[in-house]
Amino acid sequence: MAKQVKKQSKSASVTKMLARGSGATVAEIMKLTGWKEHSCRAFLTGVRKTSKLLKEQRPDGKTAYRIEAAPAEVTAE
Repeated sequence: MAKQVKKQSKSASVTKMLARGSGATVAEIMKLTGWKEHSCRAFLTGVRKTSKLLKEQRPDGKTAYRIEAAPAEVTAE
């Protein structure tokens, strides 16, 4: 029997894009998921409730959104 590979959900794929250093634009999210613009913006609103979402201007003038990485934990020695 062939091993089945579980397909990653759209929301998990978008979250992975948002975690990249360059983040993701609404257009990139639309292309990946097939969602309409208002659905992408609604998803971003949901992300804001659980993570710090940064809005940044790219050098090409496009607006990208990125999840701020959690600071590394400091261990006391």
